[in-house]
Amino acid sequence: MREVNLKVGLTPKHQCSYLPNRQEQLLVLLDKDLLCPEGYEQLLSAGFRRSGSDIYRPHCQLCHACESLRIDVARFTPSRSQKRIKRQNRDLSVSLSEQEKPEYFRLYQRYINERHQDGAMYPASRQQYDGFLLCDWLPPVFMEFRLDQRLVAVAVTDLLGHALSAMYTFYDPDLEHRSLGTFAILSQLELASNLNKSWVYLGYQVDDCKKMNYKQHFRPHQRLVAGHWQAMKD
Repeated sequence: MREVNLKVGLTPKHQCSYLPNRQEQLLVLLDKDLLCPEGYEQLLSAGFRRSGSDIYRPHCQLCHACESLRIDVARFTPSRSQKRIKRQNRDLSVSLSEQEKPEYFRLYQRYINERHQDGAMYPASRQQYDGFLLCDWLPPVFMEFRLDQRLVAVAVTDLLGHALSAMYTFYDPDLEHRSLGTFAILSQLELASNLNKSWVYLGYQVDDCKKMNYKQHFRPHQRLVAGHWQAMKD
């Protein structure tokens, strides 16, 4: 990434989204010139992430637990358990849509209200859904997973010039045994390979947060540590 001077704001301290009894602050991008796919891809490589149409990065003085994680598409090799998950879900049809559909929110609402009652997104609302997943300057792609034509999962994905960013996945809570979150990442990696992308970004890895630990099982991957991407050893 070429060196640029960013215009950013700093949020007040608030309850951390990942670790209990901690507070967090976020850098929020104010430079509208970078609100475009090309600018966002540069910022992804510097540890930023989007939420809705906003771009942010954790900026906590006493904590550095959030580390951006990306998977090397060409070198990725699924583990035995990931291969098993692929076989388990071979009866699902996978397709891409560039249009948001009403059935997405209905599934999202079920997922949040049944699985994340302790989170900041509960209870799910249409306003919160739109503000979190949709984007004015980068319309996401929706990867649909269907079982006998019934929508059972959606992976919201940002397609960029050299990378794919896995934004968020939600699924039918009754099918938790299928490990649909893992299957969605495997499917996005396959899409990235077919499109000749170099990286799949998975957002932030937080080792002490159980809900985030699934990301580190996709190897080989890199983490952004002290401003430098480092390959993590097996």
